[in-house]
Amino acid sequence: MPEHVRLPDVIPTPSTSNSVPTVTYFTPIQQPQELEPVNPTTPLSHYLWILRRHLWKMVGFVAICLLVTAVVSSRLKPTYESTATIDIDRQIPSQVIGQESARDIPTNDSDQFLATQVKMIQSDAVLRPVAEQFHLLDREGQLRRMSPEQTQQAVRAPVALGRLKVTRPPNTYLLLISYRSPDRELAANVANAIANSYLAHTYDIRIRSSAGLSSFMERQIDELKAKMERSNLALAKFEKDLDVINPEEKTNILSARLIQLNTEYTNAQAERVKKEAAWNGIQSGSLEAVQISNQAESLAKLNDNLNQARQHFALVKSTFGTTHPEYRKAAATMDELQKQFDDTRNNIAGRVGVEYHEALNREQMLRKAVGDTKAEWDGLNSRSFEYQQLKREADADKNLYDELIRKIRESDINVGFQNNNIRIADLARPAMHPVFPNTKLNLLLAFLFSLLLAIGAALLQDTLDTTLRDPNDASRFLGADVMAAMPKDRLSAQLPRNLATLESAKTNRVSKGSKASRIGMKPYSAGSEFDEAVRTLRNTILLSDFEGRLRSIMITSSVASEGKSTISAHLAIANADRGKRTLLVDGDLRRPSLHTKFGLSLRHGLSNVLAGELLWQELVRPVEGNPNLDLLPAGPSSHRAADLIGPRLATLLNEFSKEYDLVILDSPPLLGFAECLQMASAADGVLIVCLAGETKRKAVAASISALKRLRANIIGVVLNQMSHSTSADGYSYYGYYHPGYSQRADG
Repeated sequence: MPEHVRLPDVIPTPSTSNSVPTVTYFTPIQQPQELEPVNPTTPLSHYLWILRRHLWKMVGFVAICLLVTAVVSSRLKPTYESTATIDIDRQIPSQVIGQESARDIPTNDSDQFLATQVKMIQSDAVLRPVAEQFHLLDREGQLRRMSPEQTQQAVRAPVALGRLKVTRPPNTYLLLISYRSPDRELAANVANAIANSYLAHTYDIRIRSSAGLSSFMERQIDELKAKMERSNLALAKFEKDLDVINPEEKTNILSARLIQLNTEYTNAQAERVKKEAAWNGIQSGSLEAVQISNQAESLAKLNDNLNQARQHFALVKSTFGTTHPEYRKAAATMDELQKQFDDTRNNIAGRVGVEYHEALNREQMLRKAVGDTKAEWDGLNSRSFEYQQLKREADADKNLYDELIRKIRESDINVGFQNNNIRIADLARPAMHPVFPNTKLNLLLAFLFSLLLAIGAALLQDTLDTTLRDPNDASRFLGADVMAAMPKDRLSAQLPRNLATLESAKTNRVSKGSKASRIGMKPYSAGSEFDEAVRTLRNTILLSDFEGRLRSIMITSSVASEGKSTISAHLAIANADRGKRTLLVDGDLRRPSLHTKFGLSLRHGLSNVLAGELLWQELVRPVEGNPNLDLLPAGPSSHRAADLIGPRLATLLNEFSKEYDLVILDSPPLLGFAECLQMASAADGVLIVCLAGETKRKAVAASISALKRLRANIIGVVLNQMSHSTSADGYSYYGYYHPGYSQRADG
């Protein structure tokens, strides 16, 4: 058994008919949920097969494109390109003297600066002199086929040269001015002329800018001079009225004096408060207030002596009495000390009063001095603001006048300086070889684009192709097993007939009256890939039937002309060659064809049996050359007979199975004919034939879905007329077969 054949599980299911109950068996296969799965996985080998399939078409298309490109390139007029190189040195100052000569050149705006220079080179001011010198507008054809009015308008419009190209090499300060022309000398001359025009234009711009600035400053200098003189006169008059040379210095002196007086005044206030507190305490008679004064030390000593004298007096008084001399002495001492204490206390009170009044007078004097100084400072300060304003105006006018004089002098010097920060680094020279057309590059591009276009067209054609081409498509898109792939061999697919034997068979009958005369037929023998494919299909079907219950097989297709009748005939012959009695029934009552393949007339057949006119045993024809094969033709076409298939076919198949080992039923296409579904329900198995590269996947999916709803036993799918051109894998299942091998084996 071939490796690609899968042994399916056999599940019995009951089937009923109007007469004899039968049991049918169906093999469950992976049925599609939809008519066509979405986004199936496509292997890489499939795309390689597409390229191999359309290889010669792609080669021809690419060759034609290359030939056309070569012819067109050879007929184009050659164009030469010359390039002048401009070097821009941003480190060189643009002026000899002045701020610009010492200014640091920024380096973070290089791209913007060079882009500005590129636009300047492409400006009308640079290109117009060159275009007029070499008549470039006429040479480039911009004035061709124009009326005189349009020509005048084009001449006055900004000049734009289509053959000019200005580029900047990355990470450099170089500008490349390239010009193309059929004349190599003209290309070099124009590139050099544009470079020189660019240098002259930048120099003219700087001269005009400096001249304009000088002219403007000269017009303004007289007015500035008069304004400076007026501001200086106003400042001198104010100084005279103020009677000081520099009011700012006097203001600073008054400010320092005011700060000092204010500090002394604050200290005097604090001192006065302190003296006043002491004075108030003494006025209240408090001894503690006297003791906190400056003379409190002598008063404290007297107070101590007085206290000791009082203690001594009390001791003498208690010891000696009042009459004792010691008593009088102690009393006199105590009185003297009391008098000294009182005198000292009064003296201290007088001094505190004097100090308080002195502090009060000093405070009042400082208050008056601070007020007078502040008034003088305020008056002078208000005039100082006016003085400072006049002085600033005078200084500003003088500085502006001096700056303007300096700028005029610098401009006169710089106007004659032509710096060399923009210079021609390399002049353009006539080119030796044309840059257009580049035949090698054109051929390479033509090859790449034509190859991509050819590959895209091949893939697009394959994407739009929705037919079944090989077993992989059936497994990937339908989920169905492919039982066999029949190679495309029309000669081997034809049934061999012996016409002479056929004529004799029409007049002779065999001993068995119920049988028709035998048909002339050569014995079936394997001799080609097609024969081996039929044998493989036979073995695959029979080996998958483990319990031997496939007694009737219906062979059908989705649409007409897919080879189901040819497959039915060859499968019947192959099964009969095994020595098994086989009956081939032509069930296509609308367009019967098996009788023509075996050379029979269409007088009587299955339609007569279904109508109840004749018995099937009377209409079965034996096939000459194969004693195990009989044929039941379809008979005359009849729509009524087609309606009788449902109630009668199941009974007939049971009767056929009693006398034959296998019944092969050739049915009409599934789509569009109602009797096919009735045949499928009655048969033990259904085999679907598809035409490789022709049958649409959706049609086969619809057929499988219809059979699935009937719970029919779908044996599998047969791909007919499969070839290397239709197979996505580039092979047929029997591509390795060699006829000589079979002959040697048979021998």
